[in-house]
Amino acid sequence: SGVRVPPPLLYVAGFLVGVALEIAFPIDSLPLAITLAGALIGGLLWLALDGVAMLSFRRAGTSMVPFNPSTALVTSGPYRLTRNPMYLGMAFLYIGLALALGVIWALIFLPLVIAAVDRLVIVREEAYLVRKFGQPYRDYMARVRRWL
Repeated sequence: SGVRVPPPLLYVAGFLVGVALEIAFPIDSLPLAITLAGALIGGLLWLALDGVAMLSFRRAGTSMVPFNPSTALVTSGPYRLTRNPMYLGMAFLYIGLALALGVIWALIFLPLVIAAVDRLVIVREEAYLVRKFGQPYRDYMARVRRWL
């Protein structure tokens, strides 16, 4: 697919930059109720999106690792709502962890992480999938959003 950086690494790197900024320039945490609710919701959304997406890939008999060739086009399950449920799920996990650990800088940094995933991973994957699956993937792109 031409992806050169493992997508989870982009999320981890962004989170670690947020941790470093939090140590250097601390920001007061959010109220406990918001922190706990956000952490729980983020974790549950990650589990739901990534879990069902991985199961969909397994059922289709194709790899979920972006470095491996795709053997099937998966458009069911969460892929009916977003073309990238695993990356969206990782963003929810990132939010949940940032809230749970009180790393507000990581939340501030998240849009840059998402932009990096979009430009460095998704654009390359989509070009590969268009080459691999042609019009069926173009049709899928036309009816399902990249993120939400």
